[in-house]
Amino acid sequence: MKLYFTPGACSLSPHIALREAGIGFDLEKVDLGKKQTASGADYKAINPKGAVPALQLDDGQVLTEGAVIVQYIADRKPEAKLAPAAGKPERYRLQEWLNYVATEIHKGIGPMFNPKLPAEAKAVLKEVLAAKFDFLAKKLDGKPYLMGNEFTVADGYLFTVLRWTKAHDIDLGKWPTLKAYVDRVAARPAVQSALKAEGLAN
Repeated sequence: MKLYFTPGACSLSPHIALREAGIGFDLEKVDLGKKQTASGADYKAINPKGAVPALQLDDGQVLTEGAVIVQYIADRKPEAKLAPAAGKPERYRLQEWLNYVATEIHKGIGPMFNPKLPAEAKAVLKEVLAAKFDFLAKKLDGKPYLMGNEFTVADGYLFTVLRWTKAHDIDLGKWPTLKAYVDRVAARPAVQSALKAEGLAN
């Protein structure tokens, strides 16, 4: 398998999942501005959406959309317990979390990377995010991970997008439970390996 990634982008989530699962893979960096891979390939020919992540499977197929990719990875190595088994009620809870992170947190922070976004709009987005962070902090109170005691692919995804708060002057210290959660996930050896491989200082 080959993961197409951009350092620190949402592709960090499947990168973490691959390392947590102990699955062998190749990494290829993507310049999203030029839509070109490190080897000089046209990224739009690999993923017409032009976004990361994209996971090229061993049979040549390319899978896109992070929340789907991480479930694929989890299902390839069920013994790693990165996702409940398909069909179980807990699996739908995992999907519930993945969808929430994608639509409410990822898409809530993502627009702030646009340099053309007015300061007033950023302020509104931060206000909306604060309410969502309140919700997350309440849900995480008293448990180490989103699903309880077990780390899942949903945690890798939430960790990835919460890292972006630093770039936008959002102080997670206002939510001690969230700050502790991010620090806890960051300390995992597989997460440290992924961050190091992408050249990121935690």
